[in-house]
Amino acid sequence: MNLSNIEEKTRHTGTKASIFSLQNIKKNRFVRNVIIVATGSAGAQAISLAFSPVITRIYGPEAFGVLGTFMALISVIATIAALSFPIAIVIPQSDHEAKRIVKLSAYTSFLVVCIVTLTLLTFGNTIISAFGIQEIKPFVMLIPLVVIFSAWQEIVGQWLVRKKLFVLSARVAVIQSLLVNSAKVAVGIFKPISAALIFITTIGIATNAAFLTGGSIKGKFKPKKQTQQPQLSLWALAKKYYDFPLYRSTQTFIHSISQSLPVFMLASYVGTSYAGFYILCMKLLSMPMVLIGASVGDVFYPHISEAAHRGEDLCRPILKTTAALAAIGIIPFLLIIIFGPWLFGVIFGSQWQHAGKYASWLAVWIFVTFISQPSIKVLPVISAQGFHLIFTIYSIGITMAVITIGFSLFKSDLVTIALLGISGAVNNGILIAIVLYKTCKADKNRSVHPNQ
Repeated sequence: MNLSNIEEKTRHTGTKASIFSLQNIKKNRFVRNVIIVATGSAGAQAISLAFSPVITRIYGPEAFGVLGTFMALISVIATIAALSFPIAIVIPQSDHEAKRIVKLSAYTSFLVVCIVTLTLLTFGNTIISAFGIQEIKPFVMLIPLVVIFSAWQEIVGQWLVRKKLFVLSARVAVIQSLLVNSAKVAVGIFKPISAALIFITTIGIATNAAFLTGGSIKGKFKPKKQTQQPQLSLWALAKKYYDFPLYRSTQTFIHSISQSLPVFMLASYVGTSYAGFYILCMKLLSMPMVLIGASVGDVFYPHISEAAHRGEDLCRPILKTTAALAAIGIIPFLLIIIFGPWLFGVIFGSQWQHAGKYASWLAVWIFVTFISQPSIKVLPVISAQGFHLIFTIYSIGITMAVITIGFSLFKSDLVTIALLGISGAVNNGILIAIVLYKTCKADKNRSVHPNQ
C-alpha cells in the first residue's frame, strides 16, 4: 500500500489525520524511510550540538574561521566536481545503466580534480591573495583531496538512495558525527589549532566515503542480473543526461558561491575570527531547517501535489503550514534575537559573545527562511520554477550588494551582518507573499471556472 492509497482510503473514511499513525507508519515503506533518514540526520546534528560547547571552548573563533574558510572554498569546488551526474544515478530503470553513470561520475570528478590541482599549483597563491584568505595557504593542496572524497561520497550516497539503503546512510551519519567530534575534542586537548580541525575534517569526509562504500558493497552495490542490453558509451551517456551538468550543476554552483561569499568577505575584511563567528551562527540557526525542513519536504510536498491533482484549494494549506512553522520557531528564534550575545557567551564561552550579536540579526533571516519552506515546496506544483530561478538570482544580487555596502560604506562587520539579516528576511517574506498571491489567485479562478 503506497502513500496515495492510504490518503485516498482515509479521505473517504474521514480519518485523513491518521495517515501518519503508528499503524500506517509500520505498513508504509515511504513513511518509514522518511523517518529513518530524518532520525539519522537528527542524531548526527544532536551529537554535533552536544560537542559544540566543548569544541568552541577548546579552539576559539580564529581556528573555526580558518576551517570555515577552507570548507567554504571546498563547497564551491565540490558542487561542480562531478557536474551533478551523481543525481542521475537514481533515474534509470536498469542497474547496469546506473552503474555506468557511477563510472561517468567518478571519471568526471577525477578529471575536474586534476584540473583543480593544476590550477592550484599554478595560480594557488594568486587566488588566495585575491580572496584575502592567507590563513588557508598551508592547506591549499589538501583541497583536491577533500574534493575527490566529497565527490565519491555523493556518488555512493546516490547509489544508496537508488538501492533504498536508508538505514545504512543514517547509521553512517551518526557514526561519522560521533567519530569526528570526538577526535576534535581529543586532539584539541593537546593541539587546539586550526590545522587539527582541517585534518580531522578531511579524514572525517574520507572515512564517511569509505563507510558508505563498504556498506554498499556489502549490501546491494552489485547490480542484479538483468537482460543484457546494449551499453551506451560514457560520452553518449553524458549527452543523454546533459541537463544535469548544464542546469543543475550551474544552479548549485551559483548557490554555493552565494552561501560562501559572507565567509570570504568576513575573513578578508576583518579576519578569520569573524568568519568563525558567522559560521557557528549559521550552523546553529540552520538546524531547525535541516531537521524539520526534511519533514516539510517529504510530507507537505506530496500532500499539496495530490491536492492540486484533485482540484482542491492550495492557498489554505500553505497558510496553515506556514503558520504552524511560525508557531514552532517563534519562541526559540525570538530568544536568540533578544538574548543572542548572552546565550552564546554562556553556552560557548565568553569569546563567542560577538557571535551572539551576529545571531541576533541572522535569526531574523533564518526564521523567515524557515517558515518559507511550504512556499518553496509548492513552486513546482504551480509551475513557477522559472520564477524561482529569477528570484534566486535577484536574491543573490541583493546579498552581494548588501555585503559590499556594509564593508565599503560602513566599514563594519556588525552593520554588514545586520543588513544581511534584514535583507534576507525581507526577500523571503516577499517570496512567501508572491507565492500566496499566485496560489490564492489560482484557487479563485478555479472556483469561478471549475472546468478549466
